[in-house]
Amino acid sequence: MKTFTHLLVLLLGTGGAFVNAQAIREGLTLNEAVDVAIATDPWLTGSRHTQAGLTDEATAAATLPDPRMSLMAGNLPVDSFDFDQEAMTQFSVGISQMFPRGDTLALAQRKKLQLALQHPLLRENRRAKVTATVAQLWLDAYNAQESIRLIEKDRALFEHLVDASRASYATAVGSARQQDVIRAQLELTQLEDRLTVFRQRQEAAQMRLSEWIGSRAGDRLAPVMPTGSPVAPVPPQASEQERYERVSHHPALLALDRRIEARETDVDLARQKYKLEWGLSAQYGYRDRDPMGRDRADLFSVGVTFDLPLFTANRQDRELSAAISHAEAIRTEKQLLIRRLMAELETASVHLARLDERSVLYADRLLPQMAEQAEASLAAYNNDDGDFAEAVRARIAELNANIEALAIAVERQKIIAQINYLLAEASPDAAGPVEDF
Repeated sequence: MKTFTHLLVLLLGTGGAFVNAQAIREGLTLNEAVDVAIATDPWLTGSRHTQAGLTDEATAAATLPDPRMSLMAGNLPVDSFDFDQEAMTQFSVGISQMFPRGDTLALAQRKKLQLALQHPLLRENRRAKVTATVAQLWLDAYNAQESIRLIEKDRALFEHLVDASRASYATAVGSARQQDVIRAQLELTQLEDRLTVFRQRQEAAQMRLSEWIGSRAGDRLAPVMPTGSPVAPVPPQASEQERYERVSHHPALLALDRRIEARETDVDLARQKYKLEWGLSAQYGYRDRDPMGRDRADLFSVGVTFDLPLFTANRQDRELSAAISHAEAIRTEKQLLIRRLMAELETASVHLARLDERSVLYADRLLPQMAEQAEASLAAYNNDDGDFAEAVRARIAELNANIEALAIAVERQKIIAQINYLLAEASPDAAGPVEDF
């Protein structure tokens, strides 16, 4: 009896903990995963190439069109094709240059620069989003990994418990009964099932994480969870104006401002189409001597061409109206994004406040009470004042509480990662205005 009771005290009296300091081993940390994801993100590379292309296009857009040169033999007599037969026959060299309407060149350059300058903001938004996404996936994998660690620790205890209860029952020493043996085996089987479920969750999270960090997703994770906090906590009761102020500097919003500016430039470009498009031309005509050997004067011509935008109802008016509508549509898109960011921030802030309450409740009351209950059930069983099943249930309840406390801590960090994305601010360099021309 003494041996079995001593073993039961050893097995059921062991409290759960998130991290055993002696068991801490090196592994993939959250910061390392985020750094790898950002360093290997092809979207960021593509954005840099797109910005470089738009910048080059801006320079090209501000350049006058190439001049046109013409060479012509004019007024040749068809009876002899003799260059000096007729006085009108000449060899002409001409050049012409077109000048686009109004400020079209400067505005076209400005539009390209506005589109190019949204990309630093888009990259900042992408880095913030990648950080939040990788954090969510890493924390999902961490939750499964540490839940497995807690269950495996109890599985080893229950394996010993099954052996001890069988030995006690077989030798008829102590108070172990057949149902105690069955109960211990049942709990061990249920732990095996829970291990399978958590392994499935871990593998799924690692597969999703591999999209961002490749083969590193299969590494064991560091056993210590980061304890971050929001970059700027927002109280759940914050007003709409306060939440707007918090999200108004988000890089995704500022990138939309660049798109709005580009659309407004489109409106200015559409207005330029009411102006004239000018062209200058010059032509020099060489004439040969006449049949008598006398010189003929060469000829020089100069001219100006321009179009007449008279029929504007179905072209210029429609193009201007379309440009204005596109600009208003982008403004609407910005309003929708602002509403979504504010709503997500409010939801996340309320969720974080409730998770903080649960975290304090578990740490200060629930976990200690579960440990006391397990000890009390064990003491009652040892004193023949309780039964084996109750002692086992108390230990399982303590394990469940530890797993739930871990889940709360992980969910809290996931919400913090989401809030930090929502409160991301663009750097001054990326948010700088487009230079006026």
